[in-house]
Amino acid sequence: MTFNTVLAVFTSIAFFYYGFTCLFSDSMVKEFYRFGLTDQQRILTSILQFLGAIGIVVGIKLPFAGLMATIGLSLLMLMGFIVRIRIRDDIRQSTPSFAFMLINAYLFYFYYLSAYMK
Repeated sequence: MTFNTVLAVFTSIAFFYYGFTCLFSDSMVKEFYRFGLTDQQRILTSILQFLGAIGIVVGIKLPFAGLMATIGLSLLMLMGFIVRIRIRDDIRQSTPSFAFMLINAYLFYFYYLSAYMK
């Protein structure tokens, strides 16, 4: 198993977890309220995280799916990072969204190279 595959599996598991907690965790409901976001935005975020996680796994065999999933998750995490800055969260609270944005941007680059630069 390559480093990129391990990273893709790790990221996929993380987004499945976060997607699940967005739907079913009272603390995430409170967080989205603190972010100034609605329940509909929380549910949409959860759905996008699930779809992204599935796309990353599928992307291991079908790079185009990984390409779409990683660019989508990169953008989602960029928006999450912007929300954290907007509400003045500290660096400890903001780092996960920034880190996952970078990880998915790296995986996007990896999927792009493997799919289109052969």
